[in-house]
Amino acid sequence: MLRPATDADSAQILQWRNHPEVRAVSLTQHEISAEEHTRWWEATNSTDTREVYIFERHDVPSGVVTFFDIDRDSRTAWWGYYLDNAGLSERGELLPAWIEIQRQAKRFAFEQLDLDTLEGEVLEANDAVRRFNKRNGFAEIGASVRDVDGTATNVIRVRATRH
Repeated sequence: MLRPATDADSAQILQWRNHPEVRAVSLTQHEISAEEHTRWWEATNSTDTREVYIFERHDVPSGVVTFFDIDRDSRTAWWGYYLDNAGLSERGELLPAWIEIQRQAKRFAFEQLDLDTLEGEVLEANDAVRRFNKRNGFAEIGASVRDVDGTATNVIRVRATRH
């Protein structure tokens, strides 16, 4: 289940985001400071082009999904997600949660947000996510070299459409 994130979720979101395994596959890999997170959280709450949802697995907060650059006129958005790697690993639920969060988020984007197109980015080296994206209907539509914390890194752009 996805539910809107609240101020009460903010600290947990930061904790999940700073997990070393999450940082290692993110476009920003440094540890996010409390101040940086607060700025992001406040900016997120002051715009209608970004929405943050908590993924709950068996009624336990287990991850976060962010939709951003939401354009309601063109019915497009970008997205990203990450999980509570530590908690899910401890419960033996990391792999099934990873499968579930992406499927729920994609369905939510098309059915609840009424989007036609959902785009994202993945590190070229993240083969597991790239394969999973393809299984879930995301096409790789381009590539670029980006600065990821001081390192030139290949990044793949992906897209899924409602139809």
